[in-house]
Amino acid sequence: MRAHLGDQLVIESPATGAARRDGEIVGLHHEDGTPPYDVRWSDTDEVTFVFPGPDAHIRHLEHGQPRAAREAQPDTGEAAVSPAAPPSGAADPGDIGRRVAAERRRLGVSREETARRARISLNYLTYLEEHPSDPTLATLLVLADALGTTVAALRGGGIDLPPGQGHALLHPRLQDLGPEECRTLLSTHGVGRVAVSASDGRPAVIPVNYAVIDDAIVFRTAPGSVTAAAAHKEVAFEVDHVDDALSQGWSVLAVGPASIVTDRDTVRRLAQEAYTKPWAGGDREMWMSIRPTSLTGRRITSTDE
Repeated sequence: MRAHLGDQLVIESPATGAARRDGEIVGLHHEDGTPPYDVRWSDTDEVTFVFPGPDAHIRHLEHGQPRAAREAQPDTGEAAVSPAAPPSGAADPGDIGRRVAAERRRLGVSREETARRARISLNYLTYLEEHPSDPTLATLLVLADALGTTVAALRGGGIDLPPGQGHALLHPRLQDLGPEECRTLLSTHGVGRVAVSASDGRPAVIPVNYAVIDDAIVFRTAPGSVTAAAAHKEVAFEVDHVDDALSQGWSVLAVGPASIVTDRDTVRRLAQEAYTKPWAGGDREMWMSIRPTSLTGRRITSTDE
């Protein structure tokens, strides 16, 4: 007997073969999906530790369906089979599927590897990424762990709130980061903030989509913009990551001169190697480069780790 998270454990009546009790498998204790399991029973909604007997079998469900629709499916009493392949046709992923796929691509991890890490079926993950679906909390927990993110991030919760609203750690540890670790965290791309002096002399901090190419921080902007006015000046560039669930995070600060990239061959190569276009859209085809002369960073962790 082998199962995946979200599958259904069905206990049959020895006399009639009809389903006597069923529940959703919300926890695995072995990587190969063999018993025992943590099961949330449909009749009580309680989670118990179960080692199935001979009167039990696994029903591999179409995980993308809402639970109500799954429970409405007739009990066929058939032996466990692999989930059906996702329906054909144009993919129309839901928000959770898009976020799962985006996190997976950010890490450079294949679907197969993600499914292995999360101990869920590849068919399930494929369906989740390509169709609107309502995965259970147990599934979101293992996916978040496999992708190094949080359930809240996969659900899109707090998207309009600034990070860092969680409680501070009881025993925080603030560590200075060395140059090599700073370079690792800074590269290779993402969203960072450029701190500049605007034309009116006021300080400004502008978020930009950036990449690190040839040890330089590069980003696109528009002529006449605040960031374009930073050319030939020393600027500060900052990137960070905050994990609200764990109240941990890090930040890296790079300081150095900014310049406009004018060489045509270099501009062409930067455009080819860029990971994304500026999210702000518009005419932002002027490349700027920052070559750090100073690179520092800090990380907050728990002293209990």
